[in-house]
Amino acid sequence: MENNMYERKQKENMPVLAICYDFDRTLSPNDMQAQGYIQEVGYNVDDFWKETNKLSQNNDMDQNLAYMYKMVEKARGKFVFNKSALEEYGSRVKLFPGVEEWFERIRKYGKEHGVIVEHYIISCGLKEMIDGTSVAKSGAFEKIYASSFYYDKDGVALWPAQVINYTNKTQFLFRISKGILNVNDQGVNDSFSSEEIRVPFRNMVYIGDSDTDVPCMKLVNSYGGHSIGVYNAETNDKTRIHKMMRENRIRYYMPADYRDGTELDILLKAIIDKTATNEVLEKIYTKCKNETCEADKLSSEDEKKTLDLIMALENSNSFATTHMLIKDLQQYNNWSDKNKEALFKIACENSQVACILKDNDVKRFYKKLLEDFHEKSQYAEIVSKKL
Repeated sequence: MENNMYERKQKENMPVLAICYDFDRTLSPNDMQAQGYIQEVGYNVDDFWKETNKLSQNNDMDQNLAYMYKMVEKARGKFVFNKSALEEYGSRVKLFPGVEEWFERIRKYGKEHGVIVEHYIISCGLKEMIDGTSVAKSGAFEKIYASSFYYDKDGVALWPAQVINYTNKTQFLFRISKGILNVNDQGVNDSFSSEEIRVPFRNMVYIGDSDTDVPCMKLVNSYGGHSIGVYNAETNDKTRIHKMMRENRIRYYMPADYRDGTELDILLKAIIDKTATNEVLEKIYTKCKNETCEADKLSSEDEKKTLDLIMALENSNSFATTHMLIKDLQQYNNWSDKNKEALFKIACENSQVACILKDNDVKRFYKKLLEDFHEKSQYAEIVSKKL
């Protein structure tokens, strides 16, 4: 793969488990904008969202672009709408129980069990506000993918720099899988062999709470990963979660309680355990597959075909199949002594072959093998006597 200006993550010696999170109502009980910003621009929370939704509908506008526009508009004359202001609002965002300690604890558990655990945010919320949270400041996340603004030289927001909605969230799963994290790196479209993939989808977890997470959940599920729905234990509203479960969007659901020993904690540790075991099996499979590929390179097409026919004859369980296979085998000459011995063994141990050994076609085939076989072997002697 060509080198370029973007730094890419390389495949590790240990398996990597990527845990991807939505933010609002997944790590936090409410929308991040509703935890200080909306109130300070003098709006009722419900009225603010109704107005942004109306703007979106009336102008065929992306809903996220609509709320970003409204945030800039409503802040005008009240405060400078810049990055530091948004980060300050982010610092006020409330988190679900246990979130503060969760990321490092799960990383540590993974390390102790031979798995590298990485945490990623894929959110329709604002990156600047997520950056202001205590967990982001502590370095909890490998990468935060979220909507964000472009700022002028004075740091004032001018224009959307990145807009993430439920349909384009999935691209970031592919970036994480391939280790191509920069949003401008076109290498995400390059073809990767299964051995080159840094984080196979089977080693991916997606945690979310609503319909905006469905495309990511469906993608992760389809490739053997783990999709988890969470709900607020205080409200105990499972309506969306049950809908996602019925529609096979998620495999598990539980309260958004990230404390040690909770259902979610136990589930993630079980997934880490499974990842460690499964990757041992995958390494063995890859070794066998690569060895077979190397062996195939050393064999001609005729050698491959004759080996396939010998194995088919060994497993033949009908006279008709045996006659058909003998006919195919008669097309080949220059048998190695090893292959001849295998064919003699089949004639002794496969009842279907043994029973029709004196049929003209089978007899002719084995007599020809004996004529050119100069080794004295137990199976060759048995076949010789039967003929």
